[in-house]
Amino acid sequence: MEGGHTLRAAGDVFFFRAPRDQLSSPGVIAAVVEWWLRAWGQVRAELLVPPLRAAVALCMAMSVIVLAEKVFLGTVSSVMKLRLRRRPWRMYRCDPIARPDEEDASSEADPMVLVQIPMYNEKEVYQLSIGAACRLTWPVDRLIVQVLDDSTDAVIKELVKSECERWAAEGINIRYETRKDRAGYKAGNLKEGMRHAYVRGCEFVAMFDADFQPAPDFLAKTVPFLLHNPSLALVQTRWKFVNANDCLLTRMQEMSMDYHFKVEQEAGSSLCNFFGYNGGTAGVWRTQAIVESGGWDDRTTAEDMDLALRAGLLGWEFVYVGSIKVKSELPSTLKAYRSQQHRWSCGPALLFKKMFGKLLLPSYCFLVQKVSVWKKLYMIYDFFIARRIIGTFFTLFFFSILIPMIILFPEAQIPVWALIYIPTAITLLNSVGTPRSIHLIILWVLFENVMALHKFKAILIGLFETDRANEWIVTQKLGNLQKLKSIASVTGNSRFKDRFHCLEIFFGLSLLVSACFDYIYRDDYLYLFVLPQSIMYFAIGFQFIGLSVSED
Repeated sequence: MEGGHTLRAAGDVFFFRAPRDQLSSPGVIAAVVEWWLRAWGQVRAELLVPPLRAAVALCMAMSVIVLAEKVFLGTVSSVMKLRLRRRPWRMYRCDPIARPDEEDASSEADPMVLVQIPMYNEKEVYQLSIGAACRLTWPVDRLIVQVLDDSTDAVIKELVKSECERWAAEGINIRYETRKDRAGYKAGNLKEGMRHAYVRGCEFVAMFDADFQPAPDFLAKTVPFLLHNPSLALVQTRWKFVNANDCLLTRMQEMSMDYHFKVEQEAGSSLCNFFGYNGGTAGVWRTQAIVESGGWDDRTTAEDMDLALRAGLLGWEFVYVGSIKVKSELPSTLKAYRSQQHRWSCGPALLFKKMFGKLLLPSYCFLVQKVSVWKKLYMIYDFFIARRIIGTFFTLFFFSILIPMIILFPEAQIPVWALIYIPTAITLLNSVGTPRSIHLIILWVLFENVMALHKFKAILIGLFETDRANEWIVTQKLGNLQKLKSIASVTGNSRFKDRFHCLEIFFGLSLLVSACFDYIYRDDYLYLFVLPQSIMYFAIGFQFIGLSVSED
């Protein structure tokens, strides 16, 4: 007891007690504040800082994993380009199909090919896709164009049907197919399309989404790969974006997609003849491979990746031919892009959950007996874990959570090499796909960091298989932008959640507070990392990125 104040020990913690008439005295207040500061310091040192240091170490390890994966894939892609610059990929033959009479418009030397075009209320682009498919330079009696229309708008259905009838009148073997409902969405639509009797005679199946426009010689360039190489199941071609210059959002997407096609797909094709079937479009499948793999399955929203994975486990091989490009459209609105990325992130996560255990079970071994350990390792580690789960989590956690936490807890420091050197190297490696946009690289990094929040949320939804795990929202297409000069702002009666994204705005506010605190009270310049990221969160949260179109 000292001066009427009592300190009572309880273990290692001291409780302060003072007479009631002295509780308001400055000395007592100072003692209480000092006690709270000491308690906070103890909690900080023993409970908060160690986990934060562990998080720093974890992020350092993940950054090395991400960098190693990109260096590895980039090296493989570069080497293969140098070695096979004058030839098609690897040792696959791609000789022209021999025809006894080149002037003959029909020849049994050409295999029967089915072209599938699944669509859903595609008013803006249905003419482009149907017209491109019907203009393919392939013998008319060896080609079937199948339009799978799931439209719910009666006016649009009539327009699509009339377009098919117009091409049929010109001698094209085009079939217009509809369903009673949209069960299974795109996978269900394609599966239903394969059940028609006239499909049984088709040796190969080419698929194009409604916004894709293949060149007339598409089949002439792709089918020979499959015809001369019986082990091939799929020939995947590259996407060429007709609207990449529409806005900043499309420029950002172009950078991401170009890296995917020029590096990831080329590396997967050359390493183990396996990769994901991009969006279920711009590729040609061997019908036998689809049938043997069990056909289309709607258990996830990644039906294209699901089919590719099952076919790969059966020993079928894939080839990616980047020199063949198919025109397509990037989402021009933030709402469309977010729904697309949710599907592309959630679907693979759910598929990984469903397939991972089966890869390890003995009862599944009869399916993988033709697959090497290296190929299975690539599927599990590089294709799923490193590229999608670790890469997305690292991007979100490191830039949007860890760095702001370091501002508040300077006891846990991030080494310069982990803070600057590795992220810079990763960024530069990602930029090789689109050299013309190198000046946008900083904006692209900030944009991808924000989208990592949306993607990781979708990954969690897929892994835990919540209600939105199989949510399917068709990506809105705008068609030819030159025809849309009357683009308007979002209508005033649009829902609040469609105009503002609260989670992004919350992160933006948190980062802004962290940046201000760092600028005022610290001298480590971390606000240079945090403040621009905060601005990008606000730009996406308030939909300042991308075009705004009327909901009408």
